[in-house]
Amino acid sequence: MTIDAGSVTSRGFIDLEDEHLAHTYSPLPVVVASAEGAWVTDVNGRRYLDCLAAYSAVNFGHRHPVLVEAAKKQLDRVTLTSRAFHNDQLGPFVTALARLARKDMVIPMNTGAEAVESGIKLARAWGYRVKGAAANRANIVVANGNFHGRTTTIISFSDDPAATADFGPFTPGFRSVPYGDAAAIEAAIDENTVAVLLEPIQGEAGILVPPADYLPAVREITTRNNVLFIADEIQSGLGRTGATFQCDNVGVVPDLYLLGKALGGGIVPVSAVVGNADIVGVLHSGEHGSTFGGNPLAAAVGLAVISLLETGEYQQRSRELGLRLQASLERLVGRGVVAVRSAGLWAGVDIDPALATGRRVCELLMERGVLAKDTHGSTIRLAPPLVVTVDDLDFAVAQLEAVLEDLRA
Repeated sequence: MTIDAGSVTSRGFIDLEDEHLAHTYSPLPVVVASAEGAWVTDVNGRRYLDCLAAYSAVNFGHRHPVLVEAAKKQLDRVTLTSRAFHNDQLGPFVTALARLARKDMVIPMNTGAEAVESGIKLARAWGYRVKGAAANRANIVVANGNFHGRTTTIISFSDDPAATADFGPFTPGFRSVPYGDAAAIEAAIDENTVAVLLEPIQGEAGILVPPADYLPAVREITTRNNVLFIADEIQSGLGRTGATFQCDNVGVVPDLYLLGKALGGGIVPVSAVVGNADIVGVLHSGEHGSTFGGNPLAAAVGLAVISLLETGEYQQRSRELGLRLQASLERLVGRGVVAVRSAGLWAGVDIDPALATGRRVCELLMERGVLAKDTHGSTIRLAPPLVVTVDDLDFAVAQLEAVLEDLRA
């Protein structure tokens, strides 16, 4: 069925989804038809400032010309070979990604959840083959409030009832401790612990930034106990927090990076596990793989993404504009905002629950031309593309201020 977008209202498109699409999301009632940079346009021609950036997947803005050019060029050549054959894009991509992460080996995958699953498998294999963990007894320490994806194994260590209810039985082998508490991690480690898996900043939990000494302490603990430190930088990495990786901001180098979202430039799904050969090299042919992982189209786009990051421009923009965003948001504390947490161009804003839910605030922001996403009741997340301008940020904060004033009236 072909649909003429000009002849269908926003409500019509939403009704089509409601009738035929599984109800696994509750999106805001805006139907995006086109986008460029930090702005999107709906089917009625109204423009909105995108302050979600697809959960950081659109870090470099919608339709970045360098990334679009790379995708179009590759579309005219070859898009998929499977890993049964070599292709001329994968080698350059994994070489550049390893260099960016200061590592030497890459497992290319597609989605962020696949990267996490791959990291778990790799950690277990390393634990049995290198560390000497007892057969089928490997365990991984994780943090309360985590969000690493929605596969059955990943939700097995979630403490969010919405992620776990009616989806058991769950995969064993995980121990969850309070986030930000390094001593609790050390207490949970035993002779069969193979890894500690953490988000350097917890995104879905509301942009929870741990104490500055937390990740360095985790690095010291894991090194001393011969345990891998796995950093899930799928949302926090690739420029979002003012550095290539959030771990860079606290002077920490994990054993494995889990990457995704922005790695595909908002064009195709691209993810990866990145580490050194003494860890990643424990996997053998046939033990892990993906038909689409490392496909030529994804590799070409991913390589173009890395070229943008290698200039340092986007990390610097995130650092500098992030300070402005933080200062502007903090002026709203006590005026409908309870607290602000931020790192680079990534902010969690706690709304006074007596005033409104986060969802209601996002609905009102949408009416004023700003798209944001709520989480955990009264918190909203702001993560505009890194190409956002000062004027864009000022506009977004002004709209939030106006929404809060209206709610308080």
